[in-house]
Amino acid sequence: MNIAQDLYNEQDSMFCSKKVCVMEAAGQLGSTLVHRLLLRGYTVHAAFQNHDEMQRFKRKYAGGNVDESRSKKLICFHADPLDYHSIVDALKGCCGLFYSFEPPSDYPTYDELMGEMEVRAAHNVMEACAQTDTLNKVVFTSSATAVLWGTRKRDQHDTSHSHSCVDERDWTDISFCKKYKLWHGLSKTQAEKAAWALAMDRGVSMVSVNGGLLIHPDLNIREPYLKGAAEMYEGGVFVAVDLNFLVDAHMCVFEDVSSYGRYLCFNRVINSSKDATTLADMLLPPSASSKTDSLEDDIVYEQRISNQKLNKLMMEFDTGSGVQVY
Repeated sequence: MNIAQDLYNEQDSMFCSKKVCVMEAAGQLGSTLVHRLLLRGYTVHAAFQNHDEMQRFKRKYAGGNVDESRSKKLICFHADPLDYHSIVDALKGCCGLFYSFEPPSDYPTYDELMGEMEVRAAHNVMEACAQTDTLNKVVFTSSATAVLWGTRKRDQHDTSHSHSCVDERDWTDISFCKKYKLWHGLSKTQAEKAAWALAMDRGVSMVSVNGGLLIHPDLNIREPYLKGAAEMYEGGVFVAVDLNFLVDAHMCVFEDVSSYGRYLCFNRVINSSKDATTLADMLLPPSASSKTDSLEDDIVYEQRISNQKLNKLMMEFDTGSGVQVY
């Protein structure tokens, strides 16, 4: 018993001395991950594809937002996901990578070209990980849109899944996305598949977090995830996630040695007219919000998506956010 406790304490102190990389650190998820990792005692390589964003971030942390001992553990890098060598530089000496793709500021629209760009970025990142001897684990941020599109046809004939519930074992149908121009789902699916293929080929330990629609103050109706929102809603697979819960999930799958494969991540299910109205009020300007009042109060669609796998993993993880997992 004492030996186990000693090992536990040793593991805690070991985590505090470890070095990890966060890429892209400028996004909502990345910047929050950097902050949380510093609070947990990690040394963080924060990687930015935009030089101006990097300078703003450095000024923020130099301005007293974290104490001096933590700010000394923050090292910023300019790393373009399409530039393999810059990724290698940012990863040097790191034991872990938290990777999420952020569209370039000069090309924010999701289309077929964006999908090709995201696949190339995933390939570069995983190849760089394979060349980093110190790296133990990659947490790859994907999306629920890489899981839920075009799965219903398969559900009707596949008896290996319970009922017709979608979970992380499902993959979005690429042909379905191309047919209906669901570019976000197409991009996320192809990039994640490319990452998994390279990880398995190169022997890189990787887990993916497939998050729902990220709820944050700047969310608006132009969010690419929302293409096909009505179909997701009526199909019972429209899910969202709060930023703090998404960060907790990333921390959990990184620190838990038993984590493996893919994890669907959400803590909100939008399957009732009340949920839809609340979301619409967030997305639309006040002048347009009155249009949502016509939704019937008693509409509730059956939930057809589950994150039970993540729920089990996070049961003993101290999230500090008090949210419910479905």
